[in-house]
Amino acid sequence: MTRSNLSKWMYFGLHVKRWLFVLLLGVIIMGLGFAYLLREVYVSYTFPEWVGTATLQFMPRWARGLLFITIASGLTVYGAWRLNRSIVTALLPAERQDQLVEQIYTHRTQGRGPKIVAIGGGTGLSMLLRGLKTYSSNLTAVVTVADDGGSSGLLRRDMHVIPPGDIRNCIAALADAEPLVTKLFQYRFDDHAGEGIAGHSFGNLFIVAMAEVTGNMETAIRETSRVLAVRGAILPSTLADITLGAHLEDDRTVRGESVIPHSGAAIRDVFIEPATAPVNPEVVRALREADLIVIGPGSLYTSVLPNLLVRGLSEALLASKAHKVYISNVATQHGETDGYSAADHYAALRRHLGRDDIANVVLANSNLPAEPLPDEWQSQPVLAPGDADYGAARLVLADLVAPELRYRHDSEQLAAAVMRQYFERDLRVYAGAVAAVTSGTAGEEAATR
Repeated sequence: MTRSNLSKWMYFGLHVKRWLFVLLLGVIIMGLGFAYLLREVYVSYTFPEWVGTATLQFMPRWARGLLFITIASGLTVYGAWRLNRSIVTALLPAERQDQLVEQIYTHRTQGRGPKIVAIGGGTGLSMLLRGLKTYSSNLTAVVTVADDGGSSGLLRRDMHVIPPGDIRNCIAALADAEPLVTKLFQYRFDDHAGEGIAGHSFGNLFIVAMAEVTGNMETAIRETSRVLAVRGAILPSTLADITLGAHLEDDRTVRGESVIPHSGAAIRDVFIEPATAPVNPEVVRALREADLIVIGPGSLYTSVLPNLLVRGLSEALLASKAHKVYISNVATQHGETDGYSAADHYAALRRHLGRDDIANVVLANSNLPAEPLPDEWQSQPVLAPGDADYGAARLVLADLVAPELRYRHDSEQLAAAVMRQYFERDLRVYAGAVAAVTSGTAGEEAATR
């Protein structure tokens, strides 16, 4: 109950002030009841003289009233403060007690936020989610299950489960748990941990163990999200065991998500096996109910497209009435998108889905580094020429990167740019309608003249 927190209790939407008013009203009515009883006793019983002095009857009634109100207000505020500290101390650790009002405000306001579905994978998706969770708790992350490298690949082969890596990253990004718990969830055992556990992430092992305990991966994801107080839901695009493959420009075909970037040739297109792998029904439901759908960022051919190739998912995406935004990567990825522009990234989606109207907006970075990226990265900034072909989508440029990390998205700036496109969508539609009406009126007047 610091001075700053005391003022924050007056914020709109906390659902606190109304109950404080009800409490105050109850105290006032109770005070009136006691006043009636005391008056009845006063007129029917003769008190000793010292009672008049003790009850300050030598003062005017208005002065006594103000004095009693002042004392009662002080006692009420002090009692509420001590009650608050008693409850908060029991429920929250000391370092988070000052954040109580922010937590209440966040819970109340974000629960009324738009329903957002983000489709992607890797660090790009987790970076986006970390920023979006400050705008809405109605988040759904759709992640690929084609990963076959590293810890996820080993667990997939040994335990016959869908790879948990991208799921772990999304849970860590959306979690409201203690920072230490989130850090633990992302901890990776090094080579000194011994054969069998070296290279594995604690979060991956936790999710797989939860799947063994609960009986399936879907329940494991939900229970893990509950334990870590995740805002939103994380859904695998399909529950089937799929393999990602690619047709290369040198007419070779390679299979394996971890193999494709190292194939040594440009990618013509990618595919999944089996091609009939069904979409997760919960993903379809989320897409139908969404207000905003965000595609990317993430590895174009190994994170984003494997989701869209799942049977039934692209159909649900295209049928959705939600506002759709495609986020282009800020830097090319060696072995996947060498030399690609933002238009090339989006063209790959259009080519695989066979449609030009996948997204309403293509969001690209405008804050390009003054110096070229280091040669060892084998990467270049993604340019976004305004005269390129973006199909039915509209190109929007924004500063999406942090000054010190020009090759990665900044979570706060990226989320702000995405939400700006969502909140301004109706204004653009209205402006377009006004322009059309104005143009039509001008044409009629010209025809009349």
